[in-house]
Amino acid sequence: MTEFEKQCYGMTEANIREQYMVGDPRFSSLEMVIMGVLSDAQELMACNTAQTQNQARQQINIAKYILSEMLEEKSSQVA
Repeated sequence: MTEFEKQCYGMTEANIREQYMVGDPRFSSLEMVIMGVLSDAQELMACNTAQTQNQARQQINIAKYILSEMLEEKSSQVA
């Protein structure tokens, strides 16, 4: 894991893809996965400690990463 990945996500980008983005889309779309990640971040923010605030920030970054991957895939399909 790079220092960037550690600070930004708390896991590698490969782990994000494996844990959040791979699976059967009939059971959960990536949009629903993102909503779940953001809900988790909200719960962490409610705890209001330095550690949970950092974890919430990382969860938000994970949601943004998934969104960026979705947008990149969509733009490559159009081209």
